[in-house]
Amino acid sequence: MGVSRERDLWEEHAAWWQESFTQGADPEYVEQILPLARAHLDGAARVLDVGTGDGQIARLARSHGAARATGIDPTWAQLRVARERGGDVVYARAEAAALPFAPASFDAAVACLVFEHIEDVDAAMAELGRVLVPGGRFLFFLNHPLLQTPGSGWIDDQVLDPPEQYWRIGPYLVEDHSLEEVDKGVLIPFVHRPISRYVNAMAAAGLLVVHMEEPVPPPGFLARAPEYQEAASIPRLLFIRAEKLLPVP
Repeated sequence: MGVSRERDLWEEHAAWWQESFTQGADPEYVEQILPLARAHLDGAARVLDVGTGDGQIARLARSHGAARATGIDPTWAQLRVARERGGDVVYARAEAAALPFAPASFDAAVACLVFEHIEDVDAAMAELGRVLVPGGRFLFFLNHPLLQTPGSGWIDDQVLDPPEQYWRIGPYLVEDHSLEEVDKGVLIPFVHRPISRYVNAMAAAGLLVVHMEEPVPPPGFLARAPEYQEAASIPRLLFIRAEKLLPVP
């Protein structure tokens, strides 16, 4: 699928994202992602939100004490809503792999559920390393690659005696590009990569991993359906904090 077609899909389905995952609609954002972002952005003065969508992470940064928050997104339909929702944030249309900022422009950068949709992971990670100050932090949130592995999913095996439920993992080590129907009629491009692919891209960009979490799905998500309780031991989110290496004296 071409880049222009992928952009068209995001323009077409921006409202789906805004209705399903912003303004308190999604318990995983409210109970897990936003608190993690708030804690790890503490003290950051200049924050870049890559793939900002409607701007909720950028607004969070600004309200939490950042002197300046900037959100970039390639999708006009997202940026239009982000600007309408205010929050004293600067927005620009840009791709992660070509950030329109000078080197060392930001103390912190966030990419929240973005890199699973980015084709050129190496260029995007290099750009993040470039625009961060030495010692600056990068907050990386990803739909856990276990969930995005092609063919993975929850199995209710009635053949076994007694029956078992377990999570089937597909070809985890194989990078895969696909279109997924995330809701009726809503097709979104995804790229599956193993965790090592992202960590090595960070290392090449001069970003050192200093913290990682695979949190238990939050109570609000588990309460949505009885069967979700069975998946309480399967991480849905991967969070990594990396820091820009200081220059060697």
